[in-house]
Parts: sequence; C-alpha cells; structure tokens
Amino acid sequence: MHAAAKQASAPVERAQQEFGAWIAERVARFERAADAQLPPPTVAPQRLHEAMRYAVLGGGKRVRPLLVYAAGEVTGAPLAALDAAALAAEYVHVYSLIHDDLPCMDDDVLRRGKPTVHVAFDEATAMLAGDGLQAEAFKVLADVDLPDRARATLMRELAHAASTEGMCGGQALDLAAVGRTLTLDQLEQMHRMKTGALLLAAVRMGAHAGPLETATAAALDGYGRAIGLAFQVVDDVLDVESDSHALGKTAGKDARQGKPTYVSTLGLALAKQWAQTLWGRAHAALDALPAAAAARALRLRQLADYIVVRSS
Repeated sequence: MHAAAKQASAPVERAQQEFGAWIAERVARFERAADAQLPPPTVAPQRLHEAMRYAVLGGGKRVRPLLVYAAGEVTGAPLAALDAAALAAEYVHVYSLIHDDLPCMDDDVLRRGKPTVHVAFDEATAMLAGDGLQAEAFKVLADVDLPDRARATLMRELAHAASTEGMCGGQALDLAAVGRTLTLDQLEQMHRMKTGALLLAAVRMGAHAGPLETATAAALDGYGRAIGLAFQVVDDVLDVESDSHALGKTAGKDARQGKPTYVSTLGLALAKQWAQTLWGRAHAALDALPAAAAARALRLRQLADYIVVRSS
C-alpha cells in the first residue's frame, strides 16, 4: 500500500477500533448488570432461575442494549438508567426468543449457538422462563432511579413495543402467514411489528432516559424505524446466505417452513438493495438532528453500519 493510501485509511481503522472497543465495553457492562439483576440460581425456584440466566447471559449480539446505550449518549442519559433500559429491552427480546422456539411456535432446537431453552430444560420451564423475563423487564424499569414521568415513559415504550400492536401481534401475523404469499406492504407491517417495534423502543428508551427535545426525538424515531426494518431485511438475507454455525441458529428455516420473507418476496438482490436503502434512511434521519445532538450520535451511525453489514 502506498504511503498516502495508508495515511488515508488510518482514521477509518482507528474509528473501527474505537467502535469495537465501545461495543466490548458496553456489552461487558450489560453482562455485569444482567448477572447482578437476574435472580440467582441458588434461590427457589432454582430451575426456573437457572433457565432464565441460561437464556440471557453470555450470548447474542446485544443489538437492543447497544441501541439503548447509543441513543442515551445523544441525550446525555446517566449510565445507570441506561443499564436498566438495556436490561428491560433485552429481557423482552429474550423472552420472545424462548417462546418463539417452542414446539407450538417455530419448534427450533438451536439459539445463540446452544440448545434452545425447552431443549436444555423442558417446555414448561421454558414457558415460565419467558414469562419471568417479561416480568423482570418491567420490574427493573419500575425500580430505575429516574423521575416518575421518565420511568413511566420507559415502561410505556416497552409495553407498546411488546404488545399486540408490536412484537406479540407481529408474531401472530408471522404464524398466520406460513404458506401464504404476502404483499410487500403486508410483509412490512408484520416485520415492523414483530422485529422493528422493539428495536425502535430500544432507541426511544435510551433517548428518554435523558433530557429529550422534540426535534431530537423526531430524528431518532426516523432512525429507529429505518434500522428496525433493516435489521429484519438483513436477517432474511442471512437466513439464505449464511449457515447455522455462523448464525448461531438454524439457517434456512424460513424457506423450509414456507414463511414469506423479503428474499422470497423481492428476490435476493432486491432484498439487499432494500437493506441499503433503509441504511441510507437511518443515516439521513441522524442528519436531521440538532447540532448538539448530532455531535453525540456517532455510535448510532456506526451501529447502523454494523447492523446492515453483519454476517450473523
């Protein structure tokens, strides 16, 4: 490489290293908080607590907690409050994975590179572990050290995202769509509910943990909506292009189960193009941030890149 090219690439490499260090630090912070907050396996009911910890600790990309932390940087939120919001968002996500993997739903045996909870324990324990994590999510928000109005806002955002207008309803639409052909609008509605709602809520919760101005909230909403849908589009692409080892879950499952996806609806090339379009919309939304907030949005920009170019 010529000296000029090396000099030009140095800032990019440094930024990537700094972002990698930020991810590692925030994920480690999340793991410590989860380990401390989750009920210990030595306390009754021990098997249930063991299953909850098995599902949460030591696995996953932690995209939702990272979005919480990154959005919180934009509004200058205290880290302790962001820990609580990150835990709540991830607990709801993990509870949905536990239930989605059950035989009555997607009937899967692999999640985050290890046996699913109902395989490692049993179906009844898995059901209760999901129920317990949903309750823990709201418990941790109820106890967060924030003014009452802010605490209520965090709980409202999470409740709406997990409800039948969000994740739960999206899963019902997903189950009903097996073997059917959906229009692009129907597919988008399903995925904005099933996947996008909780990702958007993670952004909103992180932002609301600090002082949030109207213009900043609007820009972050645009970012959250774009990146929430982009995440699902990329997931659909990876289900076709990747393998179970890389994904940490069963690859090719959507096609085998006859589920409509962005790949089955648009084709692989157009699905990839749509992910890039949504990536552009996420960055454009951040461009609309007020100057002071925009200066603190670097991690959100980097997370948009991370979500769209990921390989798992």
